[in-house]
Order: sequence, then structure tokens, then C-alpha cells
Amino acid sequence: YSIASERRYAHALYQRAVAMELVDGEIETLVAGHWRSFSNGTYTYPVRSAALTNLPPGQFLITLQPGKVRLEWRPNARQHGGRVVREATLK
Repeated sequence: YSIASERRYAHALYQRAVAMELVDGEIETLVAGHWRSFSNGTYTYPVRSAALTNLPPGQFLITLQPGKVRLEWRPNARQHGGRVVREATLK
């Protein structure tokens, strides 16, 4: 049982690392000016990457407020690496 549990844990860590890489890259793009494509509010954020095949079902959400952008990955199921959130201040 412990080997199977460690395998699931390692897979969840891998999925979290993939989600972190995607969120980090996308937040950089947003801060560079892509945030202007959105108005204030919360939206599903489209991500196009081959690495998405390594993530469980879920969604990326962007929240835009005056002077701040937040990008979040939310997996649909538990035990798949958990949520990943990045926030940045806009200039």
C-alpha cells in the first residue's frame, strides 16, 4: 500500500509542477500587456500548451482588478497537485 501511496503522491507533485510552470509563464505574458485583452472580473483563461496533456481536468481562471491580475489553476478533483495561484501588480 505504501508504494502505491507514494506513487500517487509523486504524480500529484508532478502535476503541481506542470501547473506552476504554466501559471508562471502565463502570468508573465499577462503582466507584459496581455491583461489589456480583458476587462475587470473573473474569466476562464485559455491556455494552449502541449503540457496541458499532463494535467488532470481543471481550469485556469484570471481575475482582473484595477492594478492587479491574478491567475489560478484549479483541478476538478482533489489529490491532483492542488490549486496554483499567482498574483501580480500592474503598472
